[in-house]
Amino acid sequence: MDQVKKCVLAYSGGLDTSIIIPWLKENYGCEVIAVAADVGQGSELDGLEEKALKTGASKLYVEDITDEFIDEYVIPTMKAGAKYEGYLLGTSFARPVIAKRIAEIALKEGADAVAHGCTGKGNDQVRFELTIKAFAPHIKIIAPWRMWDIKSREEEIEYAEKRNIPLKINRETNYSKDKNLWHLSHEGLDLEDPGNEPKYAKPGFLEMCISPEQAPDSPSYVEIDFNKGIPTALNGKQIKTSDIIRNLNEIGGKNGIGLLDIVESRLVGMKSRGVYETPGGTILYHAHEVLESITLDRNTAHIKSMLSIRFAELVYDGLWFTTLRESLSAFVDKTQEKVTGKVRLKLYKGNVINAGVWSDYSLYSMNMATFSESDYNQSDAEGFINLFGLPVKVSALRDKGLLN
Repeated sequence: MDQVKKCVLAYSGGLDTSIIIPWLKENYGCEVIAVAADVGQGSELDGLEEKALKTGASKLYVEDITDEFIDEYVIPTMKAGAKYEGYLLGTSFARPVIAKRIAEIALKEGADAVAHGCTGKGNDQVRFELTIKAFAPHIKIIAPWRMWDIKSREEEIEYAEKRNIPLKINRETNYSKDKNLWHLSHEGLDLEDPGNEPKYAKPGFLEMCISPEQAPDSPSYVEIDFNKGIPTALNGKQIKTSDIIRNLNEIGGKNGIGLLDIVESRLVGMKSRGVYETPGGTILYHAHEVLESITLDRNTAHIKSMLSIRFAELVYDGLWFTTLRESLSAFVDKTQEKVTGKVRLKLYKGNVINAGVWSDYSLYSMNMATFSESDYNQSDAEGFINLFGLPVKVSALRDKGLLN
């Protein structure tokens, strides 16, 4: 192996990164500096410093980048309406902000390598490494899952047990999870068979939500204010966006909102099954779409909808720091100039139900749309239809030999 003196590790304290610290020291003999990024995962950060140092790291950085994550990555993606095959991109847009901070610390520490715990089968290896290449292109990247002899999570647990590395999981609860303020993902074990229904009622499986069957029999209402597409207030109280999401996670989770069970198309070519909990994000996306329905004109809304697919692909594929993503965000920001107003939603047993929308920039005219008497001159439609349908009529006349 190439000589490495100092390596910065993207550290979560989970199974993969817990064993990577001793593996790096055993195989490279290098100093290992661990970096844990706080993107709102809460108690998962408890005890990380002691654990990292005991397993061989020389120091641990714990970087709170939650607001940067929400304001500069999550909200721009939500404004774009970007969803990847229905998935609200919870892991995808967390990786570039984490990897960016890791690259910055690697440069600050004078490291000659960075390491991550992503598998060679997954998308995250691409997301991490493209970001590192964007900010520290000269630094070596070490991806143990593409190098070591360990073949499974069971073998990882054996490796950890032999070295007395404490783990928060066991062989029976060994789901692969990723958590941040926006979501929690679950993969592996029984979920690998798409024929298996997720065990939502199993204690400890769901963390942010409850199943819709367990939700209250009475609904909850929320009102969300937006300014230029950005959420600014919840139930009349102006708070920062990350706190809006925290509150919506609690309200939505209690009402069984935001569970998603999908088989998605990974960037590396295979299909993958995952269960996602995204209560606050599901509510925010819905509210934003409702507000856009009265503030965006048809042509803009339809083009934006088409481009949202490409935007989602860029985020999913780790291409955040690219000219195309930045250009699409500039387009999205232009579309959001009048996406300002308030949305009321009813949350009931897993359903997000429209309950009112208001905007000073609304394009909806009740006077025009009413079935009652209005100023709209219905006879104007005849000439419009004649002109709009002229190509259809000419084509039909030709086909019947009646065209003069």
